[in-house]
Amino acid sequence: MVERFFQKIKRFRRIATRYDKTARMHLAGVMFVSILLALK
Repeated sequence: MVERFFQKIKRFRRIATRYDKTARMHLAGVMFVSILLALK
């Protein structure tokens, strides 16, 4: 289950390559993608 989640999250380029400079912004992106996946 956890592996599938990370596989789905890595489909988002911004998260996979970590374009955000700060950890806070990266975490916000991960949370946003998590919400999108949960609503799907």
